[in-house]
Amino acid sequence: MGGFFARLRQGAVGPIWTKNGVEIEVGVPFTFLHAADLHLDSPFRGLSKVPAAVRDRLRESTFEAFARLVETVRRERIDFVVLAGDLYDAADRSLKAQLRMQRALNELAAEGVQTFVVHGNHDPAGGWQAKLDWPDAVHVFGTSDVACRPAYRRDGELAAHVYGISYPEASVTDNLASRYRTRAGAPFHLALLHANVDGNAAHDNYAPCKLAELAGAGFDYWALGHVHDRRVLREYPHVVYPGNIQGRSIRETGAKGAYVVRVSPEGQVALSFRDTASVLWRETDVSIAGADREQQLKDRLLASVDEARASAGGRPVVLRIRLVGAGPLHARLLRENAAEEWLGELREWIGDPDDRDDWVWAERLAVATSADRDEAAADGEQGFLGELARLAAAGRQDPELSRLLLAEATEPLRRQPRLREWLDGRGEDERSALLDRASALAALLLKDKPEGER
Repeated sequence: MGGFFARLRQGAVGPIWTKNGVEIEVGVPFTFLHAADLHLDSPFRGLSKVPAAVRDRLRESTFEAFARLVETVRRERIDFVVLAGDLYDAADRSLKAQLRMQRALNELAAEGVQTFVVHGNHDPAGGWQAKLDWPDAVHVFGTSDVACRPAYRRDGELAAHVYGISYPEASVTDNLASRYRTRAGAPFHLALLHANVDGNAAHDNYAPCKLAELAGAGFDYWALGHVHDRRVLREYPHVVYPGNIQGRSIRETGAKGAYVVRVSPEGQVALSFRDTASVLWRETDVSIAGADREQQLKDRLLASVDEARASAGGRPVVLRIRLVGAGPLHARLLRENAAEEWLGELREWIGDPDDRDDWVWAERLAVATSADRDEAAADGEQGFLGELARLAAAGRQDPELSRLLLAEATEPLRRQPRLREWLDGRGEDERSALLDRASALAALLLKDKPEGER
């Protein structure tokens, strides 16, 4: 930290610290909450066949997560809040979401808490907005240029300058970060930005910028939004994604929430994560290794459910189970409708989500198992089955051969652009696993046929 906080000098009118060669009066300690990607009133599509308890809890989960966020501000005496985009799930934001937001921010304003907001690609400023009154303590940054606003502690002392700019429309491809400039008059500079840093491939490349660019811009903290994974990209200056406050699909597993950020008079930053998720999404692996009886698999599936419930802190869980490993049960799991049958029975064993608040809903059971190597080798097998097993084994040893085999086998599928993109994105291990599964399934189907039909 030396050189950034530098030295405190005695004998001046007020204590002085040096930052980037410039002497600045030491500030006051303060605390802010950094959240992003609230996606209030997310529709959670595809829930028509789930129990009502699951469907209702998921549809209300973003609001419950937001309520936990507000309670954190109250409980921990946060001085001000920054929300880095995508507060709402759609450009034409729902009235329910806007009214819930207005009520919460009015309550915080009554307690002396400011809120600073930028809008992102999901909730651009050009979308439909209800005509509502907002308190003076709420500042929504405009779209024309980066603006600067003072942020105060609850007692009225100046804490920082907050900077931001909102998206005018959903697709913003300009480098908004290049427009940010600090303004004199505050001991701490906080930049609020909804952006993709260093081209994160998992998210649309909106407001693209480079980490090095942010680090050299003279700000103390970049409060980012857009990426739904929690990430601290850099410290001093801090460049931080808090992630979203509530997972919305199986791609968003684990704890979700916001950062409570405590800043010392000298500008030292301490981050503390607060989990706000109302419902947890979780993916877990269950191995079939060493199991040759269905009862063993049943016991392992139920144990995975118990473990998911025990680790959720009393919250409900949407659980996807992936069967992995090699063993005698592999061939039985490949039979038609086997996975669906196991999933249906598992849901029966777990019980009705209406019966308890800490329910676990088995969302899907995916089979990613393989045969024992001895079985896959088809020792002594002659003809097509033997050749198939030997070809699959060769593909496991030769990445280029596995790529060619997969390309040939999936040639009809490659006519569909999305399937082609997915296939081309498979790595070496994934190609090997696909070949294993394909050869095992083919062998199973052929073995079930009479000798004359092979």
